[in-house]
Amino acid sequence: MNKIIELEMGGGGKKSEELIGNIRKILNVRGKWKNTKDDGAVFDLSRDAKFCVSTGGNKLVFTTDAFIVDPLFFPGGDIGKIAICGTLNDLSVMGAKPIGISLSIVIEEGFLQNDLEKIIQSINKISKVTGVPIVTGDTKVTEKGKIDKIEITTSGVGLASKIISNDGAKVGDDIIVSGDLGEHAVALLAKRFNYQTKIKSDCQPLIAEIQSVAKYLTSCKDPTRGGLSAVLNEMAEKSKTKFVLDEKNLPFKKETVAISELLGIDFFSFPSEGRFVATVARKNSKRVVEILKKYNKSARIIGEVQRGKEVWLKTKIGSVKKIEVPRGKLIPRIC
Repeated sequence: MNKIIELEMGGGGKKSEELIGNIRKILNVRGKWKNTKDDGAVFDLSRDAKFCVSTGGNKLVFTTDAFIVDPLFFPGGDIGKIAICGTLNDLSVMGAKPIGISLSIVIEEGFLQNDLEKIIQSINKISKVTGVPIVTGDTKVTEKGKIDKIEITTSGVGLASKIISNDGAKVGDDIIVSGDLGEHAVALLAKRFNYQTKIKSDCQPLIAEIQSVAKYLTSCKDPTRGGLSAVLNEMAEKSKTKFVLDEKNLPFKKETVAISELLGIDFFSFPSEGRFVATVARKNSKRVVEILKKYNKSARIIGEVQRGKEVWLKTKIGSVKKIEVPRGKLIPRIC
């Protein structure tokens, strides 16, 4: 029997890994094509020295992402803000300075024009703040019922002199987060289930933050789909190391944990849209945290990289608990 695409395959967990792995096999991105192991592809521009000098980097990074969100508008943002920030951040965590964004929008017949204008305004606001232009795009309208309201795809290119890969963690590194995590998930879940909360989505561009500490980072990743558990397991596996977290320093607000417990969803899988996780040599970690605290006072060291494999949590009572890759249905349509 032919297998069908299941909802959980888009949730950022184990099923997502399997689906993407099958797509990679067909496209042969791990065979003929090189430099495709991160969220963006890397093109070496070193042959054109004049171009490299004028732009400040000899490597072109290219990434793309699609966004479907429910609800479209939520405390701290909307689908447009997520779309442009998500692509800018995928470039930024690799050490690239974004230089242009492509915007593709598919709109359902009957969608309110005022809502579309609000979404485009959100995109334009981030574009102006970051100085990264929307350089090309496409818009389609489809019959009612063919899609759910609106879908946005953004692609981006950036330039880097040094690539920060997500496989560069070294034994002895500290694990750092740029702020409290999971607040994007909390904002959307609160809106969806009509909970009262002061938490807003953490959605924001990370260009300035990452550029300020890029030279110290050995690996970097933004914890979007699948949250902290998915991103750390990916980094640990690719780096062939063991990540050990300290429960006393976990980057989650009490309200985030409370909503997690109320809904029965592991807060380790809560996505963020304006935070990053990085590894840093211990001699530089305090300096990096000091710099990041200028942007977000919640930046901190949450653990360390050791010999071994997988991701583990050292609890307050001294026991050790394994942090698994998320499985099953996670949080649908949140980014």
